[in-house]
Amino acid sequence: MSRKSARWGLVIVFLITVFLSYFIKDLRFNYVFEDFFPVGDADLKYYMEFREKFENDNNYLLIGLENRPSIFEQTFLSKVDSLSEKLRQLEHVNSVVSLTTSERPIISQAGFYRLPYVHIEEPERYQQDSITIYQSPLLKGSLVSNDANAVAILLKHDELTSKKASDEFASTTLATIQSFNFDNYHVAGKIHAQKVFVSKLQEELLIFLSASLILIVFFLAVTYRSWWGVLMPLCVVLISALWILGIIGAFDKPLDFIMVLLPTIIFVVGMSDVVHIMTKYIEQLRRGNSKISSIKTTFKEVGLATFLTSLTTSVGFLTLLTASIKPIQGFGLFTAIGVFVAFIVAFTLIPFSLLLLPRPHISKKLIHRSRWFKVLSNLFLKVLKNARWIIWVNLILVVLSIYGISMIRINTRLIEDLPDDDPLKQDFVFFDENFGGSRPFELTVEANGDHSIFDLPVLHQIEHISQYLTDSMYAGSVVGPHVIVKSLNQAVNGGNSNAFTLPESNYEKRQVGKNLKRLLKRNDDIASIVTDDQKLGRISMRVGDIGSELSLSRTRRLRRYIQETTDPAIATYKITGTSNLIDKNNEYLARNMFEGLGIAFAVVAMIAGLLFRSFRMVIVTLIPNVIPLLAVAGIMGIFGVTLKLSTSIVFTIAFGIAVDDTIHFTSKLKLELDKGKSMLYALKSTYLSTGKALMVTSIILSGGFLTLILSSFGGTFYTGLLISLTLIFALVIDMTLLPVLILHFSGKTRVEKKRNEG
Repeated sequence: MSRKSARWGLVIVFLITVFLSYFIKDLRFNYVFEDFFPVGDADLKYYMEFREKFENDNNYLLIGLENRPSIFEQTFLSKVDSLSEKLRQLEHVNSVVSLTTSERPIISQAGFYRLPYVHIEEPERYQQDSITIYQSPLLKGSLVSNDANAVAILLKHDELTSKKASDEFASTTLATIQSFNFDNYHVAGKIHAQKVFVSKLQEELLIFLSASLILIVFFLAVTYRSWWGVLMPLCVVLISALWILGIIGAFDKPLDFIMVLLPTIIFVVGMSDVVHIMTKYIEQLRRGNSKISSIKTTFKEVGLATFLTSLTTSVGFLTLLTASIKPIQGFGLFTAIGVFVAFIVAFTLIPFSLLLLPRPHISKKLIHRSRWFKVLSNLFLKVLKNARWIIWVNLILVVLSIYGISMIRINTRLIEDLPDDDPLKQDFVFFDENFGGSRPFELTVEANGDHSIFDLPVLHQIEHISQYLTDSMYAGSVVGPHVIVKSLNQAVNGGNSNAFTLPESNYEKRQVGKNLKRLLKRNDDIASIVTDDQKLGRISMRVGDIGSELSLSRTRRLRRYIQETTDPAIATYKITGTSNLIDKNNEYLARNMFEGLGIAFAVVAMIAGLLFRSFRMVIVTLIPNVIPLLAVAGIMGIFGVTLKLSTSIVFTIAFGIAVDDTIHFTSKLKLELDKGKSMLYALKSTYLSTGKALMVTSIILSGGFLTLILSSFGGTFYTGLLISLTLIFALVIDMTLLPVLILHFSGKTRVEKKRNEG
């Protein structure tokens, strides 16, 4: 390659960088709750049909307002009423329900009229009002807390599909609440949580990039102790990051809480490529070779291995395409692209730059006198002397890991990733403790045969299920067709709280039936509970954020209860809703993880098979990379780190990156064997040649991922910590167990066989 070609190469790299950097302006942050539904699931299809017939069960905000010692204070109730009215006037608001807007329907000979539950302007009636309120199942624990210290406002809003519209509405609503200067207020709901999450994502992306940059500069300065040894690798990772961010912007892919990991990963993976190149180049210069000769040797010996490691790392990320969740699929695809982007940048920018730069001043001291050579020589001898102990220690580690794995739990919460002192998490906990929860939970009931939803046999079944939901699932604010009929029965009985039951006497049945027909004709609100043909109804409630493990267990018990206590000839029931779909992700986590790892194992096995054409070497290559995964999984189980959406991707990512060391080691071993060396001599030469690069890259990779522990999201924290641990385990095992396995289980290589035959 001529200097002119190198200059043109740098110009092309520069132009591509400018072109892709243009699209970075199109990057946007987003956190769309519905994106985390399991793709292709039958329940998802049913839920989409449910939304078409009724409404999106997540288009609401819960507003909690505290007042101590009691909510029954005129100034407070007046402010609640004014806030309710002001919220109702906001754009995109469909309805607002609060204690001060709730009324009891009365049906008498004088006609139909409504009475307020609380008479705001008449404080002398508060005591009687409180008795009436706490006798109402529709209000107690739903709009008023059991201790009478808080009220809730339920605000339903339009479907807001764009981030801008959602953020503006959330901000306007929050500003409206703050304008009334309540002592304590709490807000929960999808659009509010999304706004908070996206804001945190933007902050943390900057933190991760800054921390990674500082860490990389530090390691490079310590390792190479020269300006070009710092600047050149830094240019590679920065340009790689610009390229992949530009590609993401060009494809209009939003950055969610998983995608913000990508720049950090590209930083550390790109640095791994650079370290292997730079270490080999310096080694060749130290041997007294010319600059051109050193460049050629470096790219001949490191090029194939680095390509293979980029391939295996990309495959590790591409296996995430087997996941059932779109954000994980997108993360896997774009990170895999980013890994090869880093490879392309490293193997164009570095050779072009090295060719144009003057030969660096490198100490020509003999290789065998260097500090690294002495350390690695002593370590290699200790590995050979303690081969049996190394095998036994790893066997014990595997046994302990399997024990830990048996303790792993699959569990996730909607806001578990946030720390306990985060205001958003505290708001959700407030609603869990005072109002039955903030997670929507839905059932549909379909009347069969000649029955309609409002037939008493159907309503009695619904009533029994509703009672089970309240008693066994601790659901709050259960609403369904039975509530409509019970409210009408209460109305025809003069508003008596004791009459909030299904009609029993013939008179009640006639009166309720007559008024129900009138209600169905003029009340559009019922359309959100019952379809026009009165064959399909909805039972809606809120539950606490108890975790998917417990939620799925309760859901299974609910299904059994329905199966055992209801007659399908009368009506059939189906669980649906957004919370059910999020919980169902747990059923896919383990399967997706094993599918991804299986694909990654197969690719690594294929590469090892092509390199050595030996089944034994395939096994030898896989074992050192399986043990670190088992060890980290065992640590998760022993220390109670649950397997969830964020931590489930750790294993495929870690395997794809950790196997790089093994590929570099075995690729170098093959080159040494092809030179006609014996297995022991080739193994020693490989150990001494690759040892420094493996250690340096592993430290940089681990340090880079450790920057993720700065995250306030628990999932991101554990992702960084667990991947770092996996890489450290992989390094230790590659430097100890791998040589032992190669020496004792590889058998004669093709090169040795040819030499013996000769």
